[in-house]
Amino acid sequence: MYVIKNVCDSLPSTFNPKTVIRSSILVFSLVLLSCSMMGDEKEVNDAAKDITKEELMDHIAVLSSDEFQGRGTGTEGEQMSVDYLVSALQDLGAEPGVGDTSFVQSFPLLGQTTYDHSMKVRSGVVGSSLMDLSFYDDFVAWPSNQGLSVDVKNAELVYVGYGIQAPEYDWDDYKDVDVEGKIVVIKNNDPEYDENLFGGRARLYYGRYTYKYEKAKEMGAIGAIIIHTTPTAGYGWSVVSNSWSRERFYVKAPADAPANPTLFNAWITFDRAVELFKAAGQDAEALLDAADDPNFQPVALNGLRMSVGLRSTYREIFAQNVVATIPGSDPNLADEHLVLTAHFDHLGVTQPIDGDAINNGAEDNAAGVSAVLEMMESFKSIQPVIRRSVTAVIVSAEEVGLLGSEFWAQNPTVPPAKVTANINLDGMNVYGPTNDLVIIGLGRNSMADLVVQEATMAGRPVYPDQAPENGIFYRSDHFNMAKVGIPAIFPNPGREFLGKPAGYLELVDSLSAANYHSVNDEVNEYWDLTGAEQDTRIFFKAAVKALNSDALQTWTPGDEFEATRLKSLESNNE
Repeated sequence: MYVIKNVCDSLPSTFNPKTVIRSSILVFSLVLLSCSMMGDEKEVNDAAKDITKEELMDHIAVLSSDEFQGRGTGTEGEQMSVDYLVSALQDLGAEPGVGDTSFVQSFPLLGQTTYDHSMKVRSGVVGSSLMDLSFYDDFVAWPSNQGLSVDVKNAELVYVGYGIQAPEYDWDDYKDVDVEGKIVVIKNNDPEYDENLFGGRARLYYGRYTYKYEKAKEMGAIGAIIIHTTPTAGYGWSVVSNSWSRERFYVKAPADAPANPTLFNAWITFDRAVELFKAAGQDAEALLDAADDPNFQPVALNGLRMSVGLRSTYREIFAQNVVATIPGSDPNLADEHLVLTAHFDHLGVTQPIDGDAINNGAEDNAAGVSAVLEMMESFKSIQPVIRRSVTAVIVSAEEVGLLGSEFWAQNPTVPPAKVTANINLDGMNVYGPTNDLVIIGLGRNSMADLVVQEATMAGRPVYPDQAPENGIFYRSDHFNMAKVGIPAIFPNPGREFLGKPAGYLELVDSLSAANYHSVNDEVNEYWDLTGAEQDTRIFFKAAVKALNSDALQTWTPGDEFEATRLKSLESNNE
């Protein structure tokens, strides 16, 4: 009041002192608000500095030790991991995230092993045989309805191009053709000849095999066969044959689940697909090229009939997600959450290589789990500052098909409409600091924009996925979050290493390739968690911005997941 009094004394008698007092109070309030904001910013920066490479390594060292047996899904190593994670989250002060009483979300999985495979093609003449395909070399197939057997006899075949229905692009490969009870043959990928159509070279969900099988099921097909080509898949046939010929896992369907009209799904080699088209009197090259035309019409492979026989056995196991929450401080926003995800599972114990059978999974993904734990500890330290709640969903069964995140997305502990965004950490920069940062999903939503803001303030450029044609966005747990509408990002390590010798990037690439999904994924002499420390701090501060923003994060208008998000929000508001 001393300042106000002196100001008033110096003013003309015609000036109303009350106006000055009101103005001074406003200025004083703004100063207090500014000081508060500066105080909050200091708290956030101090909390970010508490994320250190030493503490990151502490968690990694435990989770990737031989004692945890590679953290295989449904194994003793998984249980040890769950116990460790629950204890760590309790110690830092997080609250149970499953029904307010538990840190563990358990779910049943079915392990499917398929045997006695047959796929035969004949002409319309009874008893004739044109093709007898060889399992593994020519095709792989499996029951798609968790059934014990498949016995499809003489089914008609229909080529449906890319098998896409995308109304936003005025694209429909099925064109109202009835495929019920028929087998659909599908071209891999999605059209890429136009940068303004389906993302151009960038792969959208429409190009993923999961979408194609789901759409075939929706259309009532009895079976779905995708044509594999190495250029469109980004990997050779051996990856397909090895992946789909071994035991596969699925979230166990509930007893009252509706019957799946699609009895089997399959892949077929390009060469055998060409033979199939020629047997139907079609020019294979012309038929495949025709799929790039939005006016494409499904083609019945007239005169051909296919029979498929399969037998499967099953075993049931239980997997566990670990879910923990730090409540927000704003009573109006605390029911909204930012979700952090990372998978803790790895490949477990496999055939020995040079006497080592344990797939330790240090980089993939003890590193990502460690980053989530460190972020949660820092969030707890500034709990009065964060308005929304933050929930860690540390999932199992990622390595067997993103099943832990799939289960959470279908059985969420927080309604998707109440989740502002998801940051998924799957692998971290363990080889030293970089000038840059990569975000899978850059430009697709506002959460990515917040990371860019923080990285820019740190003087670090942010780059998008450098190989969008490989569809990396659809290959980690954030994808299941996106499928239910949650704006999700997948940060990746940068590529411009600092303070390292010439040729270091090439060394890192070779190490990563050699260690990926192998017994070699262990902490090695080249590890330098300075980069992981710096990256995690950026993710933390960007997350704080999302937690404290007045509005929920959004998808970029026109993004393939925007409609799902808007529908989710609308349903929540009804």
